[in-house]
Amino acid sequence: MTESTTHAAAESKPDGARPGVLSLAIKERSALYAAYMPFLSNGGIFVPTARSYQLGDEVFLLLTLLDDPQKVAVQGKVVWLTPAAGNTNRSQGVGIEFADSDAGKQARLRIETLLGGALNSTRPTHTM
Repeated sequence: MTESTTHAAAESKPDGARPGVLSLAIKERSALYAAYMPFLSNGGIFVPTARSYQLGDEVFLLLTLLDDPQKVAVQGKVVWLTPAAGNTNRSQGVGIEFADSDAGKQARLRIETLLGGALNSTRPTHTM
């Protein structure tokens, strides 16, 4: 994803308080394909961020998908970390698995509907 197709912002968690808040706007279908994590049981999405998270951290995610003005709000947890330094060309960020809730199921369904047949593609993504 390039800066023109994706915007991510994050707030770190206050000590012992509410979960971190991440916001992600994806403007192109190819960027959505690259970010989506269909191999997770509840579905999930990769969020580019320089903020530090740990596996298992709870987060609240606000997604803007393609041209839809309505944001998708879903809770989730960090299940994937891509650090800044590494031998890959992958973007730094975190993979968020959607919570096993109605909002999580709706987020997964919305993304899979937007992606359609592209889900079967073998193109590389941000995580696999």
